[in-house]
Amino acid sequence: MKSAAERMKYVIAVILYGTVGMFLRHVQAPSELVALFRGVIGALFIFLYQRFRGQKPDREAIRKALPMLILSGVSLGLNWIFLFAAYMQTSVAVASLCNYLAPAVVILIAPAVLRERLDLRKIPFVLLALAGIVLVSGVLEHGGGNPAGVLLGLAAAFFFVVLVICNRRLGAVPALDRSMLQLAICAATILPYTLIRHPGAVLEPDLLSWGIILMLGVLHTGIAYIFYFRGMNSLPVQTFAILGYLEPVVSVLCSVLFLQEPLSLPGWIGAVLVLASTAISESLPEKTAPSPPKASS
Repeated sequence: MKSAAERMKYVIAVILYGTVGMFLRHVQAPSELVALFRGVIGALFIFLYQRFRGQKPDREAIRKALPMLILSGVSLGLNWIFLFAAYMQTSVAVASLCNYLAPAVVILIAPAVLRERLDLRKIPFVLLALAGIVLVSGVLEHGGGNPAGVLLGLAAAFFFVVLVICNRRLGAVPALDRSMLQLAICAATILPYTLIRHPGAVLEPDLLSWGIILMLGVLHTGIAYIFYFRGMNSLPVQTFAILGYLEPVVSVLCSVLFLQEPLSLPGWIGAVLVLASTAISESLPEKTAPSPPKASS
């Protein structure tokens, strides 16, 4: 039952992430500044939520895991920075596709790095979902973009892999503490990049933009990251990977349904592949450990 609840929370977080792009279209501010505010507002929201519930951070757990927490927060910030840079060097589709190679990499290294046994039944569905992402991205139709953008996208994927590994090793740190600190460190990592990109910039978005930024900070970052990091820490790597591929599909479907952006036939086929792979993979019965042999009488 707990596994099902964590899986549902993770799916909710992934769906929320998939809707971010739709809302960003209505924000009159650079994406780096929005990301910075997301980190700050998300961390502050989790802090206030803890205070409201009368909870205090687990200082001992945080102290023991501080190096890993710092590395995970910096990795999250660098993932965003390199992804934003990739968006400027190549198409959004190519940059996103490079970034979404990360879950597949995590699956490959899980046995050696995370000491996790893979469910081989789910590997074909992960690969099928990855093929679907390629079709959704439109890379095959529009080309692969310039090498600099691809390298930046792969750098974003690398730091996403580091983030996943760190979170798998932070099980002793409560989810609220972990999410709050990672978002705060992420914001601190993005701040210098933002100042360099926009020196002396004055942020003057309209009222709608401020409302969207606040919503993205609270709902799509504060709440969603709690759900996301819990799932990242507790779900099998194959489940984490294949459910994560729902995010770009949700993003594309939102752009089609709400922004009236066209989607090609290969894109529709790719979306169906991802959704079908996810549904079939998650419908497979969980493997149970074999019962020990009975002692002979």
